[in-house]
Amino acid sequence: MTTELLLRNANLWRKGPTDVLIRDGRIVATGSGLQSAGTVEDLGGKLVIPGLIDGHAHIDKTLWGGPWVSHNSAPGLMGKIRGGQERRPELGIPSADYISALLENMIALGTTHVRTHVDVDTVMGLDAVDAVREAFKRHEGRITGQLVAFPQAGLLIAPGTEQLLEESLKQGVDLIGGLDPAGLEDDAIKHLDIVFGLADKYGVGVDIHLHDGGSLGEWQYRLIIERTKALGLHGKVTVSHGFALSSAAPAVRAELLAGLAEAGITIASIAPPGRAMPLKELTAAGVAMTLGNDGVRDLWSPFGTGCMLDRALLQAQQTGPLDEDIELALDAATYGGARVTGLADYGLDVGSVADLVVVDARNAAEAVCVRPARSLVLKAGRVVARDGSLV
Repeated sequence: MTTELLLRNANLWRKGPTDVLIRDGRIVATGSGLQSAGTVEDLGGKLVIPGLIDGHAHIDKTLWGGPWVSHNSAPGLMGKIRGGQERRPELGIPSADYISALLENMIALGTTHVRTHVDVDTVMGLDAVDAVREAFKRHEGRITGQLVAFPQAGLLIAPGTEQLLEESLKQGVDLIGGLDPAGLEDDAIKHLDIVFGLADKYGVGVDIHLHDGGSLGEWQYRLIIERTKALGLHGKVTVSHGFALSSAAPAVRAELLAGLAEAGITIASIAPPGRAMPLKELTAAGVAMTLGNDGVRDLWSPFGTGCMLDRALLQAQQTGPLDEDIELALDAATYGGARVTGLADYGLDVGSVADLVVVDARNAAEAVCVRPARSLVLKAGRVVARDGSLV
């Protein structure tokens, strides 16, 4: 059965005023005066952008919709890791209910695709994988996602984790993750050998957290580039956070950017104040970058709502005040996310899958700076949210 939706009087980002005809989940025509026997939505000149993409999330940890829990983790990475492990049982996390509630809010805010890291450890095994899958199942047709099997508590320092990661890949998890091979694990070579070995064995991508800064982080960038090229994983490897790149000396940064571009390695950033990625330089070098919310209201942080326009604003505040700087941040939250996560047929061209967001703004810069309510959210041509609520 053919389904049609006509968006009349749209302001298509980078294309201008037009009507948009959607049939069977895809954009089939744009232009003035289009007609349709299906549903017609008059947008009154509102801006239409592609579906927002959260390219770095930890939705398995969320407490969204549950009790307010004061943040009291010990300082430092290991303090947060241990705090999370110790308090999970009393709070009933991972919880498919909490994850589903967060996904509902993200959908209403215009997110149509999520890449989420999911904890795999020797305490809870694959429980988080199961909970995240259940939550996505509840929102089937509204949002899509990729799961990264993530050794949050360490891999080498937590014997048995490697086997659990491999089991998750056997069960169809999309990517293999890693975490600070040197800073946390104290053996970058062995850690990366395991992670990239699993990626090669199961034909999956890699998304590795790299918080280590300075020369230690720069060295690990080089190791990741080397392994990506050796295994032919062009376009399938992402470095998340990657703080060493933003703080590197100009000559070192230029070297690393060239290596990342040659290897097809992408970047995921949460745009932390003072440590945002050099988005202009990444763009000029041809290195794709996505933005993400990281954890939302969990034991690591009480902050966040899952809004990707909020995250784009954080990036824009550190990229520059010009309209083109702000628009570049929105690009990272949309097209950059599609490149990093490998979404096919994404965007606003005829033939693209109709994952779309309608916002009451005149241009991209205003959408990021004002962050108005999402008037409509479409997933594959279906209206899934209206004025901040699911339909």
